[in-house]
Amino acid sequence: MITLSPVHSLDAVVTVPGSKSLTQRALIAAALAEGSSRLLGPLASEDTRYTMAALRAMGIDCDDRDPDCWQIEGSGGRIQEPAGDIFLGNNGTATRFLTSVAALGQGCFHITGSERMSERPILPLMEALRGWQVAIDSDAGTGCPPLTIEAKGLAGGRTVLPEGKSSQYLSSLLLVAPYAVKPAELEVRGEILSRPYVEMTLAVMADFGIRVEAAPSLHFFRIPQGRYQGRTYAIEGDASGASYFWAAAAVTGGRVTVANVPVPSLQGDAKLLPYLARMGCRIEQTDAGIAVIGPETLTAIEVDMGDMPDVAPTLAVVAAFAEGTTIITNIAHLRIKECDRLSAVVSELRKLGAEVEEEPARMIIHGRKGGANLHGATIATYDDHRMAMCFAVAGLRIPGVTISNEQCVAKSFPDFWERFGRLSG
Repeated sequence: MITLSPVHSLDAVVTVPGSKSLTQRALIAAALAEGSSRLLGPLASEDTRYTMAALRAMGIDCDDRDPDCWQIEGSGGRIQEPAGDIFLGNNGTATRFLTSVAALGQGCFHITGSERMSERPILPLMEALRGWQVAIDSDAGTGCPPLTIEAKGLAGGRTVLPEGKSSQYLSSLLLVAPYAVKPAELEVRGEILSRPYVEMTLAVMADFGIRVEAAPSLHFFRIPQGRYQGRTYAIEGDASGASYFWAAAAVTGGRVTVANVPVPSLQGDAKLLPYLARMGCRIEQTDAGIAVIGPETLTAIEVDMGDMPDVAPTLAVVAAFAEGTTIITNIAHLRIKECDRLSAVVSELRKLGAEVEEEPARMIIHGRKGGANLHGATIATYDDHRMAMCFAVAGLRIPGVTISNEQCVAKSFPDFWERFGRLSG
């Protein structure tokens, strides 16, 4: 457990680790590329270690001895059959991405993970891969991992992704599609959620040499055959990780500058900044980075966060300190994350004394100026890194906030507590 100390003034400049989303996409592209790649400023965390270990098991040479510059020797799309199971913990991104990577190989691939991962759906991705003639099954018949893939490569041609609720299904298919036997076409049905993550995938693919023809709606794609080309690739600072520091400024009325998230950013989570501005924060782009300056009084807003679910919990915590009722909509997909984040955030905000309503796809936070109704509590993290980090923000304003199982931040931000601790001097 760790107990936070409130701060009375805040003026800090911080850096954050590399983007988890960009690191994992770049790892896949570099692994499949012709030639060597250097990834600059990558995120070294539990999730990316799982991804790299799986790639090594598939025959990819990954050198991460220099934490600031990883060297990846691309295989040109040749994927070896692993000697054993590929265990990916509760890394949803890697599980979905590497399922498609495994389909490029020849032989049997068994992908497994934590108990929670066995509850996280992957059936739409399986159905789309079957459209490319991939033999893939859910071992328990639940449409969730563990998965068995009898790989013989991707046939290509046309397939359908039956739903777009998880952008990871779509990104997974796009990343491997250039290596299909025939040019690939992909139709996506239903609502496309988390669109910025799909756009990020397309940008990474283009940076490694493959340009995809995408409908503006992102419901149809033509992916050319080809090979990624090895290159030196610089990874942006993580906007999701930055959100906790910007939120710290918002709730304390202080100033926090994040030095290494660029404008414009490939990361949709950077769009949290306009929402903080609507709540009364001042946003400044300076030579030192992007600064958020918190107001005397935060104002409630209504916002659709379907495109940025990872920072919805951050905004919910900020909303507890805002005057009025904040409504966060289109967030049903929070329920299939590392935990049911929608229910978990509501439960833990209530522990702090907040008045919160939970609905199937939205939460309603009835805030009071400065969190006048809030008090300390021990926060359960549900073994979810984002729960630990977003509720740390509350502890900078409220005495007595304790975070249990604080080590779960290792999934995406291993030295979070050290960096966050600097805010309180």
